Amino acid sequence: MPFPDVLDQVRHRMASIRKVDTKPELVVRRRAHALGFRFRLHRRDLPGTPDLVFPGRKKAIFVHGCFWHQHGCGRGQKLPSVRAEYWGPKLRRNVERDAAAEAALLLLGWQLLVVWECECQDSTGLSERLRRFLVNT
Repeated sequence: MPFPDVLDQVRHRMASIRKVDTKPELVVRRRAHALGFRFRLHRRDLPGTPDLVFPGRKKAIFVHGCFWHQHGCGRGQKLPSVRAEYWGPKLRRNVERDAAAEAALLLLGWQLLVVWECECQDSTGLSERLRRFLVNT
């Protein structure tokens, strides 16, 4: 290994990235709860393991990080300059996996909402979007 100290730093940084209970996910959960909606978390029996599940309404919410799921905003379009041959295909696979999970849930009769990390900064807009999605049947 040419630069073990750098690799250790990268390894530590990557290990600290959370899969569940991310800041955007917690924001969405707090907003939904404040609106009076109750939900289940991370139902592994559903395709894609949605972040919030409303079983009685047959609705699910995915909270996606802009970078990891390649949102069209500025943060989502930025690729790392190091190891681009790794990151490009990896992020494309994430997008493909998201599309497959969403299609599978739709086939099962679920309604979906994708909330992007950048949308969590506008709490009023987020609350309204959640309310519209969850109230409409």
